[in-house]
Amino acid sequence: ADLALYCQDNSPLFNVTKTKELIVDFRRALQPRTYTPLEINGTTVDRVSCFKYLGFHITEDLRWTTHTAALVRKARQSLYHLMQLRKFRVSLQSFYSGAVESILSGNI
Repeated sequence: ADLALYCQDNSPLFNVTKTKELIVDFRRALQPRTYTPLEINGTTVDRVSCFKYLGFHITEDLRWTTHTAALVRKARQSLYHLMQLRKFRVSLQSFYSGAVESILSGNI
């Protein structure tokens, strides 16, 4: 309700179909917690357990496993091409620094 009132007063434009809700709650609970869905102007915002923001995969437990796995997968795809180029005896150093190294160091 407060978010909807703020939006009406200050006129920010929200695309509710692109807006996601991620709940991070580290409190210990004896029973599973239930949360009231977030609504903006009568439309319920989708709740997700992980989403990608500015190149980083953010999860509800704030661990790096999903982000690291995505980086490894992307680097392996480039390494495949590196192996194919090796068969043709092409300079591999420039390809590695441009394709693989840029992926691994891109989010530092």
